[in-house]
Amino acid sequence: MGLAGIHGVIAHGREEILEAVQRALEQPDLGILVLTEKVALEVPDVVRDLRQSGELPLVVEIPDRHGTRRPADFLTRYLQEAIGVKVE
Repeated sequence: MGLAGIHGVIAHGREEILEAVQRALEQPDLGILVLTEKVALEVPDVVRDLRQSGELPLVVEIPDRHGTRRPADFLTRYLQEAIGVKVE
């Protein structure tokens, strides 16, 4: 990510994560907040509130270096639930 000019912070534990997210949100030009799936699981209330606010930043969860924690059919199930169309 650093090679692409994306700056990041490594945080462990809920308190460190909350501090890092707060510092990120203080940046006026922040448009996308990228969190690993594991980090998002540590602060689900914060992720939910940010998403429901309808304001920037857009919150994106990505797998960490150990891979995704989501089931293989996550995207197709998400689409089915969101638009009611079964994707095979």
